[in-house]
Amino acid sequence: MTKKYFLALCLLVSFFSFSQSVRLEGFVQDSLQKPLEMANVMAVNQLTKAMDSYAITNDKGKFQLSLKPNSTYKIKVSYIGYQPLDVSVETKEDDIQKILILKEGGFDLEGVEIVQEMPVSISGDTIIYNADSFKTGTERKLEDVLKRLPGVDVNADGEIEVEGKKVSQLLVDGKKFFEGDTKLGAKNIPSDAVDKVQVLRNYTEVSQLRGLENNNDDIAINIKLKKGKNKFWFGDISAGVGPDERYIINPKLFYYSPNTSINVLSNFNNIGDVPFSLRDYFRLTGGSRNTISRSGTNFNVSSNDLGISTQRNNRAAEIDTKFGAANVTQQISKTWNMSSFAVFTSDKTQTNTQSRYEYFLPNSTQVATQENRSDVSNVTNNLSIIKLGSKFKPNTNFQFDYDVSLKRSNQEEANLVETNETSFDGSQNFNSINSFKKQDPLTLNQSVNMFWTQDEKNTWALEMQHLYQDEDPLYNPNLLNEPFEELGLFDINQSSFNINQTRFVKTNKLDAKIDYYYSLTSKSNINITLGNTNSYQSYNSGIFQALDNGTNFVLEADDYNNDVRYSFNDAYLGVHYKFITGKFTFNPGVSFHLYNTFNDQLNSRVRDDFSRILPDVFAQYQIKKSESLTYNYRMSNVFSDINSFVQGLTFSNFNSFNRGNRLLENALQQTHSLRYFKYNLFNYTTIFGNLVYSKTTDPIVNRAFFNGIYQLNERVNLDVENESINGTVGYQRTFLKYYKANVGANLNWSKFNTLRVFEVNTIQVERLQTTESFSQIYRASLGTQFKQWPNIEVGYSITLNDYESATFKTQQPFARLDYFFLDGFSFNAEYDYYNYSNSNGTINNEYDFLNASLSYRKKDAKMEYRVGVTNLLDTKSLNDDSFNQTFYSTSQYVVQPRYLIFTLRYNL
Repeated sequence: MTKKYFLALCLLVSFFSFSQSVRLEGFVQDSLQKPLEMANVMAVNQLTKAMDSYAITNDKGKFQLSLKPNSTYKIKVSYIGYQPLDVSVETKEDDIQKILILKEGGFDLEGVEIVQEMPVSISGDTIIYNADSFKTGTERKLEDVLKRLPGVDVNADGEIEVEGKKVSQLLVDGKKFFEGDTKLGAKNIPSDAVDKVQVLRNYTEVSQLRGLENNNDDIAINIKLKKGKNKFWFGDISAGVGPDERYIINPKLFYYSPNTSINVLSNFNNIGDVPFSLRDYFRLTGGSRNTISRSGTNFNVSSNDLGISTQRNNRAAEIDTKFGAANVTQQISKTWNMSSFAVFTSDKTQTNTQSRYEYFLPNSTQVATQENRSDVSNVTNNLSIIKLGSKFKPNTNFQFDYDVSLKRSNQEEANLVETNETSFDGSQNFNSINSFKKQDPLTLNQSVNMFWTQDEKNTWALEMQHLYQDEDPLYNPNLLNEPFEELGLFDINQSSFNINQTRFVKTNKLDAKIDYYYSLTSKSNINITLGNTNSYQSYNSGIFQALDNGTNFVLEADDYNNDVRYSFNDAYLGVHYKFITGKFTFNPGVSFHLYNTFNDQLNSRVRDDFSRILPDVFAQYQIKKSESLTYNYRMSNVFSDINSFVQGLTFSNFNSFNRGNRLLENALQQTHSLRYFKYNLFNYTTIFGNLVYSKTTDPIVNRAFFNGIYQLNERVNLDVENESINGTVGYQRTFLKYYKANVGANLNWSKFNTLRVFEVNTIQVERLQTTESFSQIYRASLGTQFKQWPNIEVGYSITLNDYESATFKTQQPFARLDYFFLDGFSFNAEYDYYNYSNSNGTINNEYDFLNASLSYRKKDAKMEYRVGVTNLLDTKSLNDDSFNQTFYSTSQYVVQPRYLIFTLRYNL
């Protein structure tokens, strides 16, 4: 009944009537009667002195305002480079038409107070939102404000998106917030400190390269703090407790001045609030420019992470989090700026998962083996990042940057896995596995960047990056039954099979390149690039069985040991020509590569030396100032790192052996991407679409040898083509001033190939297996943005995962309610309903989540009181599914129970 009442309330508050209004529309033109696009128009009521309506002109200079009848207004118009205009209007007629002419001879934008009062205004490539114009009173964090802005959104991972593109940098008063990390800023900056939100389009960190590089799609957001928040400490301290020894402590302190910024964040809780996940840890790399990504070579150092589980936010059986972070930026002098940050987090997570695996027959999607698996794991993640950066810029023509960051993690996972395998012939096999995983990787990154504008024609850029990585993953499964019994590897006269797999992997990688830009005209330039990438890696591994008597039985054969050295070198020369003609920008180019690789193992060396020419193309059609179509084409050489070349077997999971192939060759990948976006401030509409097609020739794939659920995988080149298509479309519209609608879709189709090896009459037969998957996500929502009424967002999402042999469907209606009332009370509620089913009808699970909170804070008071409930309906579990070339799985995992928390929050 609770969810029925909640949905009924949502429907009641989503309908409101509006009084009659008078429409004022017209055009803003210059003295030559040419339309002025993105001019600011606002109507100030002369009786109340309040702004009743505002608009931004479209590409034809048209605007439209909704005004109160029988009132007198001052219509104020502003546009960069033109004198402001004030016009008086009386709303006695039903419709009013006006043509407003602006004269040249404008002013500096910083001196225009009227622009700053506009809810939305335009300054060149910058969109400026006045935050208070969109606040309703229930906001607590920056993300609450951003979600209300036209064209701005915060995705499920907490990352900020504008016009469907992820924001690359987050600044506060022009200074990077934790190296520009958008999630940390959105989740922690208090909403009442935000004055303006500036969307910086065509953003670049290096002013000398503006217009020379293709940064048209790069977006940053700068948060302007309110007066009084930029010269002293501010923030809040909150602490809460609840039954069952639940708690949360969350202090946040900020200091901003013209020369110094300090941000201190911390969070200690056991209610499932994960402020910094493992995904955030690997994303926060220190902000270095990626030099190699534009060279045409795809060589990435993979992580030996053992597949240690990551947090599901509050979607786990138990989570205990401790998090602390500090960020300091100091202007040493007018020419020298220093920045640093440190992040430390410790998480203890318990998961409980029930899964069903369906293994395919070779060259078929028919199920050969079914496995029911129970998995209980306890994970401890201790993560830390420390970074120091320096920026020296004595003048506008020279810039020198140096950054160094150290990343360290200590991760442990203890698992109890029980499996029940049923083969297609009806035979069954049971196994119980206690496993332990541990790793302490260390990563050191350094980057040196220097940019010099010699004169108006010549610009130079030197960029260098060094990576040092040291990994030591340990995998220790203890099995009831012998794995890979037919190989006869282990001593069977033991109480269990206690197997240990050790690995030690070290990496030294250096990227360096010099770019020279010669400007032919103001709209064309030639770019010559000379670069080199060098990587040297070592890999040592071994397998041993711990015996009951305390000794170790070591597998000494070469097949189970690795001592490998791998070297990769890419020397390249690139030439690009960029030119602008009319509304079109073209930047075709080509790079010439000389590759040298070798691997040393098994007392011999395998070399591979060759050259290749790789083309790329960038093209953009700037249809209007706020509408564009962009095409990118790139041909890349795809290389594997040392993990794919080791010949000895590694025991990566209790049911699988993996080995590399020292004779592997690179793959060739072609990628086409097409992006469209349109942002219309005239009617506050955002439309975007992105389509990416990728084809990989001679890919590196797995050759899989199967025996029930046990498999042996080795890496091989395959003379086929793997393909994928990813598409994203979105539509957002703010209408009638108070309503915001969102419609979106994500489509992902892929076709991959693998080799399956099986026995027919004791003879091994190898067959090519091609598998396709098609995932679809559709989402629609409608929300309100009232000042004095309850605000509701209702929506529906459906996810379809088609895995050829099975289709899984998740339907998710949802509702959000925010209500600020009685000058101090805030009520927030979030409801999600899930229906999870499969195509053959064997699964049909229904579950829902309801979170709610009630808080009270008097206007301008320091103290806030809050009571909140998570998982109010006490839902026990959730579902998900996955797919690869050899099996698909569906899982049900336990989530945290209902928590009641009483919280006090004190604003500094």
